[in-house]
This record gives sequence, structure tokens and C-alpha cells, in this order.
Amino acid sequence: MSIFVIGYYAALIAASCLAAYYKKHGAFMLLFSLTLVSFIIGIIGGVPALRAVTTFAGALALAAGTSYAFKEFLILISKPALAKELRTAPLTASFGMFVIFTYAIAAIFAPWIAPHGESEVISSAFAPADENMLLGADQLGRDIFSRIIYGARNSVGLALVATLLAFFMGAFAGLMAAVKGGWFDQLMGRLADVIMSIPSLIFALLMLSIFGTNLGVIVIVVAVIYSPRVFRLTRAVAGNIVVMDYIEAAKLRGEGDWYLIRREILPNSTAPLVAEFGLEFCFVFLLIAGLSFLGLGIQPPTADWGSMVRENATLISFGDITPLIPAAAIALLTVAVNFVVDWMLFRSSGLKEQ
Repeated sequence: MSIFVIGYYAALIAASCLAAYYKKHGAFMLLFSLTLVSFIIGIIGGVPALRAVTTFAGALALAAGTSYAFKEFLILISKPALAKELRTAPLTASFGMFVIFTYAIAAIFAPWIAPHGESEVISSAFAPADENMLLGADQLGRDIFSRIIYGARNSVGLALVATLLAFFMGAFAGLMAAVKGGWFDQLMGRLADVIMSIPSLIFALLMLSIFGTNLGVIVIVVAVIYSPRVFRLTRAVAGNIVVMDYIEAAKLRGEGDWYLIRREILPNSTAPLVAEFGLEFCFVFLLIAGLSFLGLGIQPPTADWGSMVRENATLISFGDITPLIPAAAIALLTVAVNFVVDWMLFRSSGLKEQ
């Protein structure tokens, strides 16, 4: 038995005993469960499997420590009311906020972070990684790492703009439908039903094939596809509010529709709408990445994560996982946003009761 195996199990058992001695039941269950799982995996896979488990556990521990430190940093720099809310955030939400913050920094400061230009050819096609290229070169000899950094600006930025437009269109239509009712409510509802009945990817491919693939068309098409989702949620939330007594009192005072929306309805529907914005961003982000992978999203030579997966897919046949890095970047941001959205939904008392 190797020294690594002896040290691995000794460290786990010692940590489990310390957790049990200090009555840290959560930590004890986690550590002792890891010990049992490692014992089974070690029997089946041997030392290589244990090394893989160690690497995975170390990565989780590093992510947890980073998330905790980032949460404490946010608490220290926040106002007391916000700091009180942040103290209740679980590690998953803290991890999500840290990932979102990292992506935002990469997107904003991409020209200073990336060692090479977005479309700069610096090597031969599919050149391996070296001191000048951290992840090697793509099919044209461009630095993959630099293009991933620029992709954070292009992919995330375009998805954010499309989400904002979809959210504005859907929320405005939903609020107006709830306030006005009647034929306007019916018209908006049926229009939303028609759009939602068409598969989103097919609808996007059809519209982009007709109107072209410039960024403006992509934003408008994606916004039209996802605004009905926002409309239906906003209409449902606002519909429960417009029947309240204080809304009737405001109408009797002669207040107009805009006053009711701005001063009475929106302040009482903020929590579910903010959570929906996060979910909507995930859907939009994945759709734009899928369109780029199919060649109808962000066009070359602009760096985009979806198109980068398609352009470098040949490397997978040679055992190189580099094309999976932009795919992992897409998945990581989606998971991070969902972590934050889950926490925000948990904080919403109305949604917890439902």
C-alpha cells in the first residue's frame, strides 16, 4: 500500500474524529461519508481513483473557501441592510455571486486581461500550448485563451442585452394587461400563447434565416421568443395585486394606470420578477450559445463560446479537451446564476409559502 493511500485515509479519519469530538455533526457526516465512499472507490479503482477523488474534494474545498471569503468581503463593504441579507446566503449563492463577479471582470477588462487580440493570428493551426498560448491555438492559429476572455464580453453581453429587452417587453405588457384588463388582456394573452406554442430554437432559426444574423436581429428575435414567459409571470403576479383594496382606493382617488404600476404594483412584485430575470438570462444565454454553435449566432471573427466549441470540435477526436473549456464556461455561468436565483426565491416569503 502506497504512502499516499495511508496518508489519505489517516487524514480523513483524523478529521472525522476531530469533527465528532467538537460536535460538528455536519462536518463529521461529510468527512466520514467521504471516507466510506473513498474506501469503496479505492477497492474498485485503486490509487488513481483515490487521487481523482482527492483532486475533486480539494477543488470543492477551494470553491467553498473562496465563496465564504467572497461573502465576508461583500458583507464588509455593503450597507447594514444588505449585509444582513448577505449573512443568510448559503455557500452555493456565494459561489454563484463570485462566478458572476469573475465573469463581469473578464468581460469589462477583456482587452487588458487577454494576452493577445481577439482575432490576432499568432501561430499555426491547432498549435499546442506553450509559454505564449496558455490553451494553444484554434483552427486559424488564434490564441484560444484570449478568445475565451473576449467571449465573456460578447456572449454574456449579448445575452444580457437580449434579456433586458425581453424582460422590458414582457413585464410592461403584463403590467398593462393586469391594469387594463378586458380586450387588451385577452389580446396579449393569446399573442403570448401563440409565440410560446412554437419551439424556440425552430422559431429563432427561421427568423434568423429570413432577416439575417446581425447582432440587432439576434437580440430582437431572442427577446420576442422569451418575452411571453415574462408576460405570463408578470400578469399572474400583478393580477393578484390589482384586486387589493389599496389599488381600489388609488383608483377612487383618480390615479392613472402609470401611477398604479409605478407606485403600487411594482414595489409589491419585485422579488418574483428579479428571480425571473435571472432564470430568463439563463434561457437566453443558452439559446444564443446554441445558435452560435449552429452558425447563426455571433458571426466570425468575433469570439463567442458557442462558435468556439464548433470551430475546435476536431480536437476532441485527438483526445484534446480544449473545445470543452468554452462549453464549461457556459455551463458554469448558468449554474452560478441558478444558485443565486434559488437563494432569492428562498428569501421571498410569498414563494416559500407556495
